Order: sequence, then structure tokens, then C-alpha cells
Amino acid sequence: MNKTELVAAIADKAGISKKDADAVVAAFTETVTKELKKGGKVQLVGFGTFEVTKRSARTGRNPQTGATMKIAASKAPKFKPGKAFKDAIG
Repeated sequence: MNKTELVAAIADKAGISKKDADAVVAAFTETVTKELKKGGKVQLVGFGTFEVTKRSARTGRNPQTGATMKIAASKAPKFKPGKAFKDAIG
């Protein structure tokens, strides 16, 4: 499912226009992004938690040449599904 299909499904399920549903999806993604950028987390009980994980610096290898290289520390977004969500899927 892509964004257009998601917007259409939300509009149909909520009984709102596609334009309004698109605004809701955009607001949701912007809000989650802004909170994670600040270092916070977004927890939706029953669905899951969006948070940022820190990856420490490490040594890796270039797969083409086999040369050793340093990989800098970084931050990455992570989604941890809630129990109700996991149970519903499988």
C-alpha cells in the first residue's frame, strides 16, 4: 500500500474527503518526525512506539575492495510494534 492508497482507505473508513485524509496523514508524519528529531518518542497504545536508536561508531569493510573503513556513529528511527498490533497480525 502506498501513500495514495492509504489516504483513500482512511478517507473511506473515516467518511471524510481524500483531501482531509491527506492532510491528516501529512500532519501525522510531520508530528512524528518532529518529535523524533527532538529525541523524544511517540507511543500509540495498542499500536506501537516510534523512537530513535543510537548506533555507535564501528569498523566495517568495503564489500568491493575488502578495505577496512570507519563507520561514524548515527541515529536511526525505529518502530516497535505493540502487543495488540502483533496479536492482530499473527
